[in-house]
Amino acid sequence: MTAPIIARGTLCAALVLSGCGDQEGSGAWLREVTVVAAPAGPGSQYPHLAGGDHVPIVLSWLQAQPGGGVALQHATWRDGTWSSPATVAIGTEWFVNWADFPSVVPITATTWLAHWLEQRPGSVYSYDVRLSGSTDGGRHWSQPASPHDDGTPTEHGFVSILADGGLARAVWLDGRHTGGERDHGRAHGAPGAMTLRAATIGPDGRVVGTDEEIDGRTCDCCQTDAALTTEGPVVVYRDRGDDEVRDVAIVRLQGGRWSAPVAVHADGWKIDACPVNGPAVAARGRNVVVAWFTAPDRPRVRVAFSADAGRTFSAPVEVASGDVLGRVDVVLLDDDRAVVSWLRQGPAGAEILAQPFNRSAATDAAVVVADTSVQRSSGFPQMVVAGDGLLFAWTESGEAPRLRTAYARLR
Repeated sequence: MTAPIIARGTLCAALVLSGCGDQEGSGAWLREVTVVAAPAGPGSQYPHLAGGDHVPIVLSWLQAQPGGGVALQHATWRDGTWSSPATVAIGTEWFVNWADFPSVVPITATTWLAHWLEQRPGSVYSYDVRLSGSTDGGRHWSQPASPHDDGTPTEHGFVSILADGGLARAVWLDGRHTGGERDHGRAHGAPGAMTLRAATIGPDGRVVGTDEEIDGRTCDCCQTDAALTTEGPVVVYRDRGDDEVRDVAIVRLQGGRWSAPVAVHADGWKIDACPVNGPAVAARGRNVVVAWFTAPDRPRVRVAFSADAGRTFSAPVEVASGDVLGRVDVVLLDDDRAVVSWLRQGPAGAEILAQPFNRSAATDAAVVVADTSVQRSSGFPQMVVAGDGLLFAWTESGEAPRLRTAYARLR
């Protein structure tokens, strides 16, 4: 059942019944979602949003080039509009994937870090992470470098970058032990697992010190995410047990050492393949919130809260179940509510929804942000807090994919 439509078309805002908790809310937490002209034209896809608070909000994306190849481009959110697009790098040998997309992340107002994936010869699933730094707010970029030096023709990707004390920290999935095989469902005890690694990155995009392994066995192709608490960074990702249970885990960096992985919640989702559906995390002070997709019995989106910098979490709140596709994002508001976004399959494709939660229930009704597609080409929608509202970005898929953005004020 769907409540009266506020606006419709490619972009819409409708109140819907979904998830649990106070489903009869009015949706008054969010004003009408308004389309904002995106800074990219036809052939743009796979957006990434980063920044806010004391650094600029930066939108990045891949832009198809007329002569072949793609460019990593970016624009900055200023006074309710996007700046003109600028280019980080252009490549013809990049690994382009709907779920493993590049990013441009502001570390400070002027120091930014960008990443993309560069193909190695010999195998489509042999590629390296490439990093480039800027010290003038994205106008000029350093020569690219890799955070890993293993030199193996294997998969390296699903990168998350966060600011920490003026430097950047990067985490990624690393396939150096897989031997180049793309095996997402090895039998118990077999070698060759994907790992999670991390490194500190300087303003020139190069590793400070050495990279290190955080987890020696992870799910192969689910996104990672990272956030900064007042006690240090936290990283969330889909773990992989010896029994092929692939629940979401969190690790924390304190005193220069990464903690052992801890499950955010024991869903017990046993699956012999990667679901390509990673978690999202946000933090404010010691408060941490994680949203994720799982399907131990039926598809579900869940959210859980921590008040101790990610050491422990409350019982998860069910955001939605049944016809959900995952592809989640999450932000924390000043009043410690979390807004979760996710994809739900609809009558004519899919819908991007957003809904606010506290640690025990939904606090208002879900809002349909936009119509989109169930196809992989629609990518993973993005969301950030921007001033007194929320900023959204997604790919409108089709013969000529195109970036779309929208803004809605919080009430």
